[in-house]
Amino acid sequence: MNKNANTLAPEAFTFDGKMPLKQAIPLGLQHVLAMFVGNLTPLIIITGACGMATEEFASLQISLLQNAMLVAGLVTLLQLFAIGPIGGNVPIIMGTSSGFIGVFKSVAATMGGGVLAYGAIMGASIIGGLFETVLGFFLKPLRKFFPPVVTGTVVLSIGLSLISVGVNSFGGGNTAVDFGSLENLLLAIFVLVVILVVKHVGKGFLSSSAILIGIVVGYIAAGVMGLVLPTTGVTAEGVEYTKAWVLNWNKVAEASWFALPKLMPVKPVFDMRAIIPVLVMFVVTAVETVGDISGVIVGGMDREATDKELSGGVACDGFGSSFAALFGVLPNTSFSQNVGLVSLTKVVNRYALATGAIFLVLCGLIPKLAALVSMMPQAVLGGAAVMMFSSIVVSGIQLITRDPLTARNLSIVSVALGLGYGIGANPAVLSGAPQVIQLIFGGSGIVPAAIVAILLNVLLPQEKEEVKAAAEEAVEEKA
Repeated sequence: MNKNANTLAPEAFTFDGKMPLKQAIPLGLQHVLAMFVGNLTPLIIITGACGMATEEFASLQISLLQNAMLVAGLVTLLQLFAIGPIGGNVPIIMGTSSGFIGVFKSVAATMGGGVLAYGAIMGASIIGGLFETVLGFFLKPLRKFFPPVVTGTVVLSIGLSLISVGVNSFGGGNTAVDFGSLENLLLAIFVLVVILVVKHVGKGFLSSSAILIGIVVGYIAAGVMGLVLPTTGVTAEGVEYTKAWVLNWNKVAEASWFALPKLMPVKPVFDMRAIIPVLVMFVVTAVETVGDISGVIVGGMDREATDKELSGGVACDGFGSSFAALFGVLPNTSFSQNVGLVSLTKVVNRYALATGAIFLVLCGLIPKLAALVSMMPQAVLGGAAVMMFSSIVVSGIQLITRDPLTARNLSIVSVALGLGYGIGANPAVLSGAPQVIQLIFGGSGIVPAAIVAILLNVLLPQEKEEVKAAAEEAVEEKA
C-alpha cells in the first residue's frame, strides 16, 4: 500500500497524461514555491523606483501584487493549454519578468517617477507585448537564427545569471541586515541536504516532490529556530532588526480572506520615451523565451522544441505581457527557475503544472494564501534554488552538445559567454557608452550573450559538414 503511494504515476513524465490529483497538486505546488518570490520582486522594485512604496500608495501596491499572482496563473494556463496560435502547449510556468527591471528603472528616472511614469511603463508594455505576439507568429522563418548552439548558449547564460540570485537567497537575501549569517547559511544547507536525501533515497512520487518537501521542512526548521534562538539582532549602530529567517506570521494574520482583482488600477500612458527602449527589450525577451522553451523541452522531454511550440510560446509571452499591463502588472514571461525544476524532476505533465497555476489564481483571490507563501525565508528558497538554477546550466550544455562541437560552434559559445555574458555580468565596463547601449547590454548577461551568439551564427561561415547536414535537412522537410 505504502509502496503504491510513493510510486509516481508514469503520466507525470508525459505532457498530456491524466494524473491523479493527490500527486498532481504537490508537484504543481512546488513550482509555485519556486517562483513566488521572483514573481513579486520586480513589482516591488519598480513601484519603489516610481516612488510608489510609501504609505500613500500602500493599497495600490497590495492590489498590484495581488494582480501579479492572478495574471501569472492565468497566463501559465494559456501557455499550457493554448487558445488557437497563442500558447506553446509546453511545460512552462509564466510570471513577472525581472529582465525588464533595468529598462523600467531608467524610464522611471527619465519621467520623474510617480504614477505617471508607472502608467508609461504599462502603456509601453501593452505595445511591446502586442509586438512580441506578432513576432511569435513569424518565428518559423526566423528559426534558422536559433540553432541548438545559439539557444543552448542563451539557456547556459540564463542558468549562469540565476546562480548568483540563488546564492543571494542562500545567504538570506542580500538586502537582509544579517545576510550571510551562520543561521541563514545553516538553514539553506539543511534544506539543500533534505532535498538531496529525498531526491536520491526516495523513489517515484517522493523523489519528484523533493523540492516541495525540502521547502516545507525548511518552514518547520525556521519555526523551531524561532523558538530556541534569538529572533532579533542589533546593528553596529545600535539599531534592532528582525533576522531574515524568522517567519512573519503577522503577514498572514493581517491579510484578508478574499479580494477581487482591479482592472487598470493604473491608467496606461503612451509615451515614446518609454515605448522605444521597452520594444528593444521585448525582442530580447523573445530570444530568452526561445531559450527557456528549448531548455525545458531538452531537459524534460529529451528532444528539440518544434516550430509550433516556439511560435506559440513566444506569442503567449507577448499576449500575456499586454494582458498583465491591463491589470497594472509588469510583463509576464517564461520563468527560468521553473525550467530548472522541470529539468531536475523530469515531470512535464501539464495537469500537474496547471494545479500550480490554479493555486496562483487562488493566491490572487485569497490574500491569506499569498501571505503564507510570501513569508518564506529567503534562505529556505536559496537551499532549493542553488540546485534548480545549476540544472539550467546543464540543460544549456546538453543543447550546445546536441550538434558536434566544431571550431565554429566553439567560437560562438566562447565569444558569446566571454564577451556577451561577461559584459552583462559587469555592466560598469559600459559606463562610457551611450545610455541606450547600457540599457540593452548592461541589465543582464542573458541579453548580450544572446545577441552575440545570434550575430556570430549569421556571420561565421559554416563548415562543410554543417552545410551538407543543412542541405539534407532541407530536402527531408521538402519531402
